[in-house]
Amino acid sequence: MKNFMKGGRFTPSSYSNETEEKIQLYRKMGIKTPPRKILRTPEQIEGIRESAKINTALLDYVATNIHEGMSTEEIDRMVYQFTTDHGAIPAPLNYEGYPKSVCTSINDVVCHGIPNSKEILHSGDIINIDVSTIYKGYYSDASRMFMIGDVSPEMRRLVEVTKECMEIGIAEAQPWKRLGDIGAAIQEHAEKNGYSVVRDLCGHGVGIKFHEIPDVNHFGRRNTGMLIVPGMTFTIEPMINMGKFHVYVDEADGWTVLTDDGLPSAQWENMILITETGNEILTY
Repeated sequence: MKNFMKGGRFTPSSYSNETEEKIQLYRKMGIKTPPRKILRTPEQIEGIRESAKINTALLDYVATNIHEGMSTEEIDRMVYQFTTDHGAIPAPLNYEGYPKSVCTSINDVVCHGIPNSKEILHSGDIINIDVSTIYKGYYSDASRMFMIGDVSPEMRRLVEVTKECMEIGIAEAQPWKRLGDIGAAIQEHAEKNGYSVVRDLCGHGVGIKFHEIPDVNHFGRRNTGMLIVPGMTFTIEPMINMGKFHVYVDEADGWTVLTDDGLPSAQWENMILITETGNEILTY
């Protein structure tokens, strides 16, 4: 898929002198700081917000219409139609060969599940719907879990704790902290509840391209990793397994990621903007 570019490049004048001075100070301390190209201009931020509005409305639309007995292919058609009706493009479609407009990941599928007509939602299933939108060249990305019919208490708890992990990670994503703080907080909460954090996949920068730096791990140590700076936009999307954290990619399609032990996995994702005073969740 073609990567689109919109808006001016970052210039220090887009932010306060105090912000620029802080960046230079941390750099002199030997702490990795983000490249200027991923610090968004006000124009870029507004474009990303507009994309995110469509992405959020799309997930709301899915929430209203998803039901037991439907196929994941139906979900894909629904996502494509809604997105294009709003003048936007589904970012996953044809991205590095991915064949559909949405990722639909059921039960032991961790992520990147490919919709198909034979995959039917049954009572007791949990499913992650991951949607990403390009609008006027700007990208947004988010996912939600849905519980179909009569879901067991064990599966429901996994879904709920995973959402808590995402929320805790977002709360840690504060200006002048480190990316490692996010991962450490998520890992602590997941493991305290008896779960494991998938380590082979991560959150990422997004906004001008579908996947940009930085990588945002959902495990790790505090006070490590890149400095979090106002103007960054990235996802926090922990994948939490009921069993071990090991995963594998289905060789048949080259995309679908599954738990190695066959136990369920859950994921929630939001996209945030780091501000001077905290963060803004763009995909609520």
